[in-house]
Amino acid sequence: MEHVISGLLNQFERGAMSRRNLVQTLAGAFAASAAAGPALAAQAKGFKTLAINHVSYGVADYGKTRDFYSDLLGMKVSKDDGKQCYLGFGDSFFVVRKTRQPDNKPFVDHIAYTIDNWDPAAVEAELKRRNLDPKMDAEKLSVSVKDPDGFGVQICSKEMKA
Repeated sequence: MEHVISGLLNQFERGAMSRRNLVQTLAGAFAASAAAGPALAAQAKGFKTLAINHVSYGVADYGKTRDFYSDLLGMKVSKDDGKQCYLGFGDSFFVVRKTRQPDNKPFVDHIAYTIDNWDPAAVEAELKRRNLDPKMDAEKLSVSVKDPDGFGVQICSKEMKA
């Protein structure tokens, strides 16, 4: 749109278009754009992301990492089974678990996003429509896919909490 407006202004400045024609053309372009906006929005099939739900983090020393985040940042430890735990803060949490990397290096396993209007069937259908091979969890509170770079993405209901 910026390119179109720039071209119209260029024509006006060169005298190839009157001020009246410029204003009429800009008004028409604005009206067409405003009318198309709702139609284009209705065609959108994506989701409305509300927040980062959680980050899943594989670490070399689970206990040391758990204690670091709990002690330094005041994250609340929950669901601690000695191998992994949730570290809650606000409406988000951090999952800390032993790394699965053969060299024992830490890594981010996935990032989870909370979306609005959670409907497991609709979410799964949209992900399948995009050929993303969704994996719904047993409670139907989240579904996992891979992004274009193979990175784990989890899409969650507001009910998915630490």
